[in-house]
Amino acid sequence: MANAKLDEALRMLGVGPAAGRVYRSLLELAPAPLGELRRAAGLEGTEFAAAYGELVDAGLAGAAEEGADVAAPVPPAAGLEILARRRAAELEASRITVGGAFESFRRRRLTARDDHLVEVVTGDAVGPRLRQAWASAREQIRQLESPPYFPQAEALDDALSTLARGVTQRVVYSKASLEVPGRLEAAIEPCIEAGEQARVAPTVPVKLLIIDEAYALVSLSIREADVHNTTLVVQPCGLLSALVALFEQTWQQALPFHGRTTRPAGLPPADRRLLRLLAGGAADEVIARELGISRRTFFRRLQILMARLGAENRFQLALQAQRNGWL
Repeated sequence: MANAKLDEALRMLGVGPAAGRVYRSLLELAPAPLGELRRAAGLEGTEFAAAYGELVDAGLAGAAEEGADVAAPVPPAAGLEILARRRAAELEASRITVGGAFESFRRRRLTARDDHLVEVVTGDAVGPRLRQAWASAREQIRQLESPPYFPQAEALDDALSTLARGVTQRVVYSKASLEVPGRLEAAIEPCIEAGEQARVAPTVPVKLLIIDEAYALVSLSIREADVHNTTLVVQPCGLLSALVALFEQTWQQALPFHGRTTRPAGLPPADRRLLRLLAGGAADEVIARELGISRRTFFRRLQILMARLGAENRFQLALQAQRNGWL
């Protein structure tokens, strides 16, 4: 076991197997003539001379001539320091060589005509690809959300399970998202209550899902155009960096929704939903429809909330609601 450890240590320092055998013989027999060391190591003359010369070069043995001198090992401190530095320099040179080779590969890949930095996914393949994206997230999901929406039965479960795994989830919803019948209550609020960091903006520039720093999914589905259920998968490149910057800019400009940690005592879920819709810019008839109440009842609830917060108009109401953690 000791010999095996010594051989491995010498190998890590760049000393070959033959030289290692000579060094073991040297440690066992020295001081001894070179001929005796050669026989103990089981090497021929030329092979022994090369192996012993390797030890001399490494600073582990003193120079000697066969038949004339007695050989002995040299204290290893200085020799090992030289070997270690030489080995470190070789490793650094190897690192630079390998890194340069990969960088050359990356440049060729980015400039190749058939490079697939952007993949087009359409039709029935979109749903499974989205589910795969949610499942692959490890640290953070960033999302810009807006209609049109396509039936995806597992979408809410995927979002909730991702949150349950501790993945940070930041979403900017468009005003139009809040106005889709039933979506706020059925899909948005459950995620906010589960810990999603949500904000709302009058519009979002694109439907976007960014998974960690790995890739992004961009929807090409547009209401007014003949483009349906089509998604681009963008791999790491300048375009992905631009999409990340776009999200962060939109996030900074959007109005926050707060989650479960700031729920005020005594505020009914319907009033909380009313405030969210109001802050999102939804029309009065849309808010009344989402709450399942008449416009008259909506206005009465609005007046009560304004009185509770001391607001004289809707702008002050939204501002005070945000300051008090009601959104």
